[in-house]
Amino acid sequence: MSAPLKGKVALVAGATRGAGRGIAVELGAAGATVYVAGRTTRERRSEYDRPETIEDTADLVTEAGGRGIAVPTDHLDPAQVRALVDRIADEEGRLDVLVNDIWGGEKLFEWDAAMWEHDLDKGLRLLRLAVETHVITSHHALPLLLRNPGGLVVEMTDGTADYNRDHYRVNFFYDLAKSAVLRMAFALGHELGPRGATAVALTPGWLRSELMLDTYGVREDNWRDALERVPHFAISETPRYVGRAVTALAADPDVARFNGTSLSSGGLAQVYGFTDLDGSRPDAWRYLVEIQDTGKPADTTGYR
Repeated sequence: MSAPLKGKVALVAGATRGAGRGIAVELGAAGATVYVAGRTTRERRSEYDRPETIEDTADLVTEAGGRGIAVPTDHLDPAQVRALVDRIADEEGRLDVLVNDIWGGEKLFEWDAAMWEHDLDKGLRLLRLAVETHVITSHHALPLLLRNPGGLVVEMTDGTADYNRDHYRVNFFYDLAKSAVLRMAFALGHELGPRGATAVALTPGWLRSELMLDTYGVREDNWRDALERVPHFAISETPRYVGRAVTALAADPDVARFNGTSLSSGGLAQVYGFTDLDGSRPDAWRYLVEIQDTGKPADTTGYR
């Protein structure tokens, strides 16, 4: 089973960088054909103004053993999303995995700013990017996904349903966006389950994305240098870890048992037995509750 997803077709919406890139690459490593969609290309950057591109991600998918196909797409534009799905239908005739990882809000939220003090245009833009894009993409992609039984929809968010229910997340707009995506997976589960498909919400832990590494002034090969300043960063994980979670779900013939639920990379690692690239199994959300949020000193013993 070196290529358990051979013959399967996936769409990773928001695969330019971070979790989306990690998911796309791991789906490719499992043998899937992966359509890589996002706004940043080698010819045009989004307002993130970062160097990662969808073409780079598609190349990594192919290098991993799959087939990566980059399709520039603004997921706020229904016409572009419809064209993307029509292309997949024409070229592949099927869609087995849809990953909604569109986000784009890193430069839009203000930490701990009260809702009425937050820039309204930025807050509304964040909600459109984080929620409306997922709705538009699912609206157009789900009819294709439902052509064959066993399809999987993964709604990517930040935080589990249990954690976000009890914790205020950053500010009003961020909290609302991440909670809305959790509920989206729950609602889709009710609509997809009777039709032979599965929807889940999935969160990584503390993600060592390209942006996070840059923020801490480290690289993936020396990320532990950041621990002196940010000790709890010791629980962090690579984007490939959540990618392995998605791949495990997509390859599971009994994935329907998770329909409508909220999952985490660390929790699924305990179920399926996969590890991060370094062989560890970080369980960030349990660590946050039991160590970080209680004010205990950083200690990942028993959590990775």
